[in-house]
Amino acid sequence: MSDVTMIGLGPMGQAMTWALLSGGNTVTVWNRTASRADPLRTAGATLATSPAEAVQASPVIVLSLTDHAAGDAVLDQVPAPALRGKVLVNLSSDTPDRSRRSARRAAGVGAQFLTGGVMVPAPMIGRPGAFVYYSGSGQVFDDLAPLLEPIGEARYLGADPGLAQLFYQASLLVFLTSLSGLLNAAALISAAGAPTRDFLPDALQLLTGIPAMIGTGEELSTQLETAEHPGDLSNAVMMGATAEHIVRTAQSSGVDSELPEAVLSHYQRTIAAGLGGQNWTALYEILRRTPFPSADDRGPGLAPGR
Repeated sequence: MSDVTMIGLGPMGQAMTWALLSGGNTVTVWNRTASRADPLRTAGATLATSPAEAVQASPVIVLSLTDHAAGDAVLDQVPAPALRGKVLVNLSSDTPDRSRRSARRAAGVGAQFLTGGVMVPAPMIGRPGAFVYYSGSGQVFDDLAPLLEPIGEARYLGADPGLAQLFYQASLLVFLTSLSGLLNAAALISAAGAPTRDFLPDALQLLTGIPAMIGTGEELSTQLETAEHPGDLSNAVMMGATAEHIVRTAQSSGVDSELPEAVLSHYQRTIAAGLGGQNWTALYEILRRTPFPSADDRGPGLAPGR
């Protein structure tokens, strides 16, 4: 029997399998396109011929697929009794609610379940700085952490199976909007006939300089949690004026202005709510729409951490 089975050998699944093998684990793999396993087999992985064989081969089953529905489609090919007593670790991207549904499905067949969010691209798996968010049973996490560590630092968030994907999707919101903003800005430069190569190095330096402007996140978290947004250095009115200038520049240049208009709307709504004199962090009061429930209202299942 193998230590762990990897189902799904896309770039991420392959990278995680290499990391697990490098960590001294025996690994069984399965993929719809079996040829993707060829390099891994050379390194010592065992190729299963079916999902049922893959599940039977190991006590721990890691899924790395497009989403949880794809995982369901694979596990539907496995007799329910074969899943009893197994630990399913779903590292596929999906919504928090879908993760909770997968956890209930696993419990229904007598399997244990962890969900995870891999926070680095495939080339960084197993390297310094790689980390993975996990949520679900704390005992299962404690038991599996040594096995999973070769993939990246294992960070446990709490018992709610949806927490890992909540943190993952929130992080990707920052990442994807940053990428769109970068490309939108590059389009603005090129529309004026200027070379993007003269702009992008400084733009990337601006992105990497954000931590120096807002710190480690502790001070920002305090402002968001206490709803205190002192506007002594900058305020929503000032930032909103800049946002409007960006929209007008994009429109006059013939460049897509949907993203800048969305940002401007955040400031407009913040000002309309009477928060214009407060710091840009006051946008948070508009973006969250409804007050976040207190710890007592959330209950232990939805609270981050143990």
